[in-house]
Amino acid sequence: MRILVAFNQHRGHGGGGARAAFDSVALLREYSHEVELFTKSSDELPKNLWGRLQAAGSIIAAPGSVREFTSLVDRFRPDVVHVYELFPLVSPWILPVCGARRIAVVLTPIDYRLTCPVVTHLYKRQICTRCCGGREYWAILRNCRNNMAESISVAAYNTIVRVRAVFHNHVTHYAVCSEFTRQFLIERLALSPECISVHCPLVELGARPVDDPSGGSYFGFAGRFTEEKGVHVVLDAARRSGLPVRLARNVHSRAEVAVPPELEVVTQGREDLVEFYQNARAIIVPSIWFETFGFVAAETMCLGLPVIVSRLGALATLVVDGVDGLHFAPGDAADLARKMELIWNHPNLCLRLGQAAQQRSAEWSKVNVYHRQIEIYGKAICDVQKNNESGG
Repeated sequence: MRILVAFNQHRGHGGGGARAAFDSVALLREYSHEVELFTKSSDELPKNLWGRLQAAGSIIAAPGSVREFTSLVDRFRPDVVHVYELFPLVSPWILPVCGARRIAVVLTPIDYRLTCPVVTHLYKRQICTRCCGGREYWAILRNCRNNMAESISVAAYNTIVRVRAVFHNHVTHYAVCSEFTRQFLIERLALSPECISVHCPLVELGARPVDDPSGGSYFGFAGRFTEEKGVHVVLDAARRSGLPVRLARNVHSRAEVAVPPELEVVTQGREDLVEFYQNARAIIVPSIWFETFGFVAAETMCLGLPVIVSRLGALATLVVDGVDGLHFAPGDAADLARKMELIWNHPNLCLRLGQAAQQRSAEWSKVNVYHRQIEIYGKAICDVQKNNESGG
C-alpha cells in the first residue's frame, strides 16, 4: 500500500500532532509500506508582523503548497492520503486535489480546529462552544487570539472551509483518537457515525516499567506550560497539599505560564522525559480543555505509574477512575490536592493503580495500532471505490 502523510509542524516541531504523524510513518515503513511525507513547518514563518501576515495569507490560499502537493501526488500516486494538521502552511485546498483523483483521504484531527477557530474550545479558562454551528464570528467578537488580526484570520479560515464544505466533501474517513472526540464531532459537525472511527496513536517509550511507583519522590507534570494544560491547577494543588511537585517541559516548547524555577525541569529529549516519569510517584494531567487523546497520560501508564487526570474530554475515558488512575474535577485544585494526598498516603493503592495502568497500555502497542490503522485505510479505499462504481 502507498500512503502519503500530510501535516504542518508547529513551532519547535513538538506536540502530539507531529509525534502521531512521525510515529505513524515509521510504523508503516516498518511493515514495508511505501510512505511519502508532505510537510511544512511553522518555523519557516518569521516571529514578527510579517510572519503573521504570511500565515494569514496561507490560511486562505496557498497556491505554492497546493502545487507542491499536486506534483507529489501525481508522482507517487498514493492509495490513501492521511492528513493530520494543515494549519497554517499546508492548505486545505490539497483535499480537492485528492478528490479530483479519486484518492481516499483519512483525516486525524489532533485538536478541535474543525469546530473552534482557536482549536481549544476555551475562553478565559472556561469551556466555550459558541463558534459551533456557523458562528465563527464569536472568535472575532471575543478576540480569542488576543490579537485582532489573528482572530480575524482564524475565524475566516473556519468560515471559508465550512461554507465551501472542503472537509465534508473531500475527507473519506475520520480517524479520531478517542470516543469522546468521535461523539463530539458527530454531534457538532453532523458527521455520519459510519465515516468516523476511533484509532489511538502509538504509545511506546522503549523503557522498562517501574517496579513500585510508591517509591517516587514527587508528583509530576509534563507538557507545554500553557493555560489550557492546567499548569496553574497543579501549582495551586501543590500549595494546598504541601506535597512535592515537579513540572517538566521540553527545551523547545513554549512557556506561557510562569513556574517557580525550583520546580521546573527542562528536558532535552525522550531519555530525560522517561527519567522524569520514572522518578515520580504519579503524573498529573490537569488539562482544562477537551484533550483529543492524552499522550502524557498514556506514557505514564506504559511505565506502570498511576495518573491523575481531569474528568474532561478524552482523559475521562483514557483513564478509568479508581482502576488505573484517579479523576478530579476539572480546574478544581482542592479536589486534585485530595487525590494527590490519597496516592501519597496509600502506597498499596499507588502500586495497584500503576500495575493496572501498565496492563491497560497494551492497547497502544505497535501491532494493535498498525492493524487498526490498516483497517481504516482499507475501509476508506473501499468507500471511494464504491462511490466511483455508483458514479458519485
